[in-house]
Amino acid sequence: MTTTYDYIIIGGGITGSVLSYELANLGSRVLLLEKETHPLNATFYSYGGLAYWSATTEIQRKLYQEGREIQRNLSQELGIDNEYRDIELILTVNPEDDPVTVAEKFAIFAITPEILDPQAAIALEPLLNPAAISGVLRLPHGHINAEKTNLAYQQAFLRLGGTIIREAVIELIETASRITGVKTPKNNYHAGETIVCAGGLTRSLLQKSGIAAPVYFTHAQVIKIPPTEIKLNTLVMPAIPARLLLEQKITQLEKQGIWQRETPEIIASVLETGAVQFRDQSLYLGQISAIITDPEAILNPLAGEKAIWAAVGTLLPSLAALPGSCHHCLVAFAPSGRPLVGAIADKVGLQVFSGFTSTLVSAPPLARRFARHLLGENDEIITREIN
Repeated sequence: MTTTYDYIIIGGGITGSVLSYELANLGSRVLLLEKETHPLNATFYSYGGLAYWSATTEIQRKLYQEGREIQRNLSQELGIDNEYRDIELILTVNPEDDPVTVAEKFAIFAITPEILDPQAAIALEPLLNPAAISGVLRLPHGHINAEKTNLAYQQAFLRLGGTIIREAVIELIETASRITGVKTPKNNYHAGETIVCAGGLTRSLLQKSGIAAPVYFTHAQVIKIPPTEIKLNTLVMPAIPARLLLEQKITQLEKQGIWQRETPEIIASVLETGAVQFRDQSLYLGQISAIITDPEAILNPLAGEKAIWAAVGTLLPSLAALPGSCHHCLVAFAPSGRPLVGAIADKVGLQVFSGFTSTLVSAPPLARRFARHLLGENDEIITREIN
């Protein structure tokens, strides 16, 4: 007997997991399809930051505050500790740059940073090399363990009667001009609505069905360090966001037709020197972000590791001697800075929920609102700003 679900969610990263949970919490029959038993995706390798300070519009301020409150209370709601904490964010300014000039670019955000000279920066984060900075920008920040948060959403989803199947979606099923489900190597699954939450694989999955969508991806590399006795007090990131500047090249590349063909070569890449430590004392360092239009491209882990270690050795020298290994994942984004939420390409029965910026703080409130919207409730943000 074939089961027809209300919703099929494609992708078991944070976007797919939170949306599955919210829909099931409203009483919908939901199937979550994830190809990996233990997915090593952008959620798994996430720094876990909640940049609620970075809102630039009233809509974003509302969403980011909602997202922060959701994460603050998520352990109680879902019954699994997401390791929420408030943390100091230190944005490092290169020696050749003026901290005051760099800080001026942060005037558009909901919270503007405090400028610290190298001595004050070292007092806050003793692992910093004062010779490697002209100062830092200090901001309040939230932090969670994204992997544990994702697991918590999935377990709560299962308790609500949801279904998780570990199979890869190879194509969408279209019947009489309507998307009616998906095909995997083993089965066909059917639903009233199919929602693509496949992160960095969203674009290629839609392309297989002849659907063009303005959602893109970078190939990211980070170094994972097992638990250590060395203590990092803050979350460290560069003040000049090289990855966001890299993403701005997408419009030009789209006009050149580069994104219409999958190539394994690196078109452009950047390295951002950052570090975060989790409750178990493990760390992530990095990251390298590269534009490669082939989502299946393999990056050289030794080259990535060497580049990240060299940068970390300059900024945070005491971390450079620690054992660690380089890992790779895809990171989805939309060039406008606004995620794709809702129907796309005039395909009845197909929705997209992907391409987020500040995913861990923005996706949970949008998933909650989107789920209610799909079930017929009017939502001013989904209706007027996103859809």
